[in-house]
Amino acid sequence: MSWLGAEEWQAVALSLKVAFWAMTLSLPLAIFVAYALARWQFAGKQIVNGLVHLPLILPPVVTGYLLLLTFGVTGPVGRGLDLIGISFAFRWTGAALAAAIMGFPLMVRAIRLSIEAVDTRLEDAAATLGANRLMVFATVTLPLALPGILTGAILGFAKAMGEFGATITFVSNIPGQTQTLPSAIYAFLQVPGGESAAARLVVISIVIAMTALVLSEVLARRVANRMEGT
Repeated sequence: MSWLGAEEWQAVALSLKVAFWAMTLSLPLAIFVAYALARWQFAGKQIVNGLVHLPLILPPVVTGYLLLLTFGVTGPVGRGLDLIGISFAFRWTGAALAAAIMGFPLMVRAIRLSIEAVDTRLEDAAATLGANRLMVFATVTLPLALPGILTGAILGFAKAMGEFGATITFVSNIPGQTQTLPSAIYAFLQVPGGESAAARLVVISIVIAMTALVLSEVLARRVANRMEGT
């Protein structure tokens, strides 16, 4: 990375940090929601499904504005969290929150499709042997759905790396604090002579995105092959 300047390297490092935490912290909830949508019947299921996929439909700026209204320093949730020392607005944690919300639908969809592909007869067989729902999920459903979970996690990571609209609306574009790769590219394109720096970051973005997509395919296939061989 010696060909990157200090500000460019900060943007790359911050983007990796934001994407990692966005993926890691949202993955357990994505698995739970995907399982609920795939296996449970409950009132308001379609509403929940719509809310989960809403960030894919809304303009990212709208999502960022809603986050600002909710988690900002004057927002109903933001005020409460500020009392215990947790702040999201204009911090990298807010960028991670925005990225997690924007990538959440992709994670849930990939995991849900994988869970729906699991033969329910296998789950029923485990239940007849005395396993409770949690044990059935942990020993049957989760291992068989692992390729989809890996795919969803990596797609969520890739989406978080490229998130721009919601992030810049919610946490602004502060170098070294909230300036992720897309924000840095935008900032460099606004100043004369910044095209070369923007181009370097574009290359980095493409490499990271392609690596994530290829990795998701390779890991999913390896896990699937191992499951077929057991």
